[in-house]
Amino acid sequence: MWRYRLSYLFVAPFVIAFAVFILIPVLAAIGLGFTFFNGMETPQWIGWKNYEYLFSQDSLFLQYALPNTIKFAVIVGPGGYIASFILAWLIAQIPDGARLWYVLAFYAPSLAGGVAMTIIWIPLLSGDRIGYLNSFLLSLGIISEPQLWVLDQKYLMNSMIAVTLWSSMGVGFLAMLAGILNVDKSLHEAGRIDGIRSRLQEVWLITIPSMKPQMLFAAVMSIVGAFKTGNIGVELSGQNPTPQYAGNLMVNHIEDYGLIRFEMGYASAVSVVLLIIIFLANRLSWKLFGSKG
Repeated sequence: MWRYRLSYLFVAPFVIAFAVFILIPVLAAIGLGFTFFNGMETPQWIGWKNYEYLFSQDSLFLQYALPNTIKFAVIVGPGGYIASFILAWLIAQIPDGARLWYVLAFYAPSLAGGVAMTIIWIPLLSGDRIGYLNSFLLSLGIISEPQLWVLDQKYLMNSMIAVTLWSSMGVGFLAMLAGILNVDKSLHEAGRIDGIRSRLQEVWLITIPSMKPQMLFAAVMSIVGAFKTGNIGVELSGQNPTPQYAGNLMVNHIEDYGLIRFEMGYASAVSVVLLIIIFLANRLSWKLFGSKG
């Protein structure tokens, strides 16, 4: 250890930051999940009672937060992931000069989510006749009266999914684009010699196997992004909680108990459950795209 002391000095900033901002908070959440803690008094040990209540009596969690989160993540995670890959592959076919502008057009929404929400999505999904979507559908005769796209529980989740998919072209999208652009060109030539006759075969047999690290990174980012999303329903509807809890996700449940009710111990228990779900989803990504060697 003394011989390589300089190496430890270089990795120390990361190790310290990881411990302070990730490891210690996670361990603290796990510990607080077994306590009653209101943020003011000393935590009181109550064992598994938070988890027992969560999975047996918390109707808001069992009927809304958990099912909504799973539905949202199952659609947004894989949907955004597949859309990112398809768009990255299509953009990779564009000449270098114009490619930058397409990348900027698809990546910008992930950087300016709040601005896009204000100037695009809220006017588009407005529930009156001058809302862009209602106005368009009324003019075509598809609907006979304005629909409350973000206030009606029948439409809110679909609106949340549409908005999130549109803004999901983030770092994972850039990673996949970089992976596609860095695939060895000689592999494509060798594939054509070996009998590959279509672009679909080329993508499946050459492109995807050659960019598994980027695919794995994008999968992890997509999963984490889908599960950690929480405020999209509140921002769209302007209500907290969302109408009939139709857009409430696990993150909203955590914020409700932690920041409004000040039941920090219970909020920590819900956070641990969410962490376990994300961990299991990431393990599945490793099984699909991780290195076997």
